Amino acid sequence: MVNLELCFKTACEQAQLIRNKKISVTQLITAHLDQIERLNPTLNAIVTLTAESALEEAQAADAALAKQAPLGALHGLPVAHKDLFLTKGVRTTFGSPIYQDFIPEHDSLPVERLKKAGAISLGKTNTPEFGAGSQTFNSLFGTTPNPYDLTKTCGGSSGGGAVALATGMVALADGTDLGGSLRNPANFCNLVGIRPSVGRVPNWPDQLGWYTMSVAGPMARTVQDLALAMSVMSGPDDRSPIALDTPGSIFNAPLGRQFTGTKVAYSEDLGGLPVEPEVRQVMRAARNVFEQLGCEVIDDSIDLAEAGEIFMLWRAWRTELRISPLMKEHRHQLKDTVIWNAEQGLDLTGPQLARAEAKRTEIYHRMRAFMQRYQFFILPVNQVVPFSVDLDYPREIAGVKMETYIDWQKTAYFISAMGNPAISVPAGFTDSGLPVGIQIVGGHRQDFEVLQMAYAFEQATRFGERRPPICLN
Repeated sequence: MVNLELCFKTACEQAQLIRNKKISVTQLITAHLDQIERLNPTLNAIVTLTAESALEEAQAADAALAKQAPLGALHGLPVAHKDLFLTKGVRTTFGSPIYQDFIPEHDSLPVERLKKAGAISLGKTNTPEFGAGSQTFNSLFGTTPNPYDLTKTCGGSSGGGAVALATGMVALADGTDLGGSLRNPANFCNLVGIRPSVGRVPNWPDQLGWYTMSVAGPMARTVQDLALAMSVMSGPDDRSPIALDTPGSIFNAPLGRQFTGTKVAYSEDLGGLPVEPEVRQVMRAARNVFEQLGCEVIDDSIDLAEAGEIFMLWRAWRTELRISPLMKEHRHQLKDTVIWNAEQGLDLTGPQLARAEAKRTEIYHRMRAFMQRYQFFILPVNQVVPFSVDLDYPREIAGVKMETYIDWQKTAYFISAMGNPAISVPAGFTDSGLPVGIQIVGGHRQDFEVLQMAYAFEQATRFGERRPPICLN
């Protein structure tokens, strides 16, 4: 089997080939390391490579297979971890020169679970400094471009993982999502990426164990692969005080279902946000697909403007806690937007946060009532198509000025504030060949149902099967 063909088998197919002994784990890992050697110098997706240990683990995985030992669901599958996740014995930098030599003594919980399921780590993937912003660049490793057009951004902050996945360097990727960091790069790189419900994929260690804005989760090339990753990353763990009790095995159920008569709310702009015409064009085509699936698609939206304000307050609060201790000695090593966000947090007051949380509860119930009328809410992932890789963030959309470096992500982070599960799924391409995804939002803790709808859309369209040009040269 040609290496490139093997690298672009789905994760589920790769796992089956290993179990059926059609290929060895060593063959699979070697094929992906070859792909990394070929493409990573151009794409800069993997910033710390652990090839030697990966090959050693592959040999051990083959030995376990020969002995007919019990196998994990991801036995032998190559993965890489976002450089925000701690990895035992492997450099973890958070995209910052301050931590360029930091070697953790243990794994983050998502990494631990992927390894326990048999996945083999090939290294760490690029992320913006401390995961701040949806453009993957930092002063330590540089920029990761979009594989569909090297002059454009791949999004972020899980951008390195998205690019590695889109180009066959790994079978699955992990990441985090505060304001869209799993959905945005999936959208820009023609992948599926889910922001799970709060507590669905627990994280540890975490300085803010009760914090509900940021979540961990996977990205994949297909919805079935995403469900596979969710099955091993989800489930209770008492190290996380907000972990849900539901086992990850719920994601092993069949994804196929009928959607005839399912009520779906549809909005191109979430009630008036500026959106680029090319995004609207793909959205309208996607709407037709949902109707063909039998859904009753209704133009409707919900006012979440206050959710955006709440999100920004709690983001600033979190950034201040993380960054302020570093500012005294390392201010010169921090990017301006991170400093700005931390200083915003310094200005917050207790009454401000209390009122914000009360307002958030009010909006939660407004969203809950909205989702009782509709099973799904369809809207853009991003308000823009992939922009220049040399631009830190878009300064305007459709003539509307962006006040901050994350204003262009409102269709993503308004949903973050509500805590609903949301997925980005490939929905088409611009005339110049740039990927555009759609966002499917589900009801409270309806993660599996979101995967089912995404699967139906994926099977009806097959946009995710289109590979980046760089892989075809």
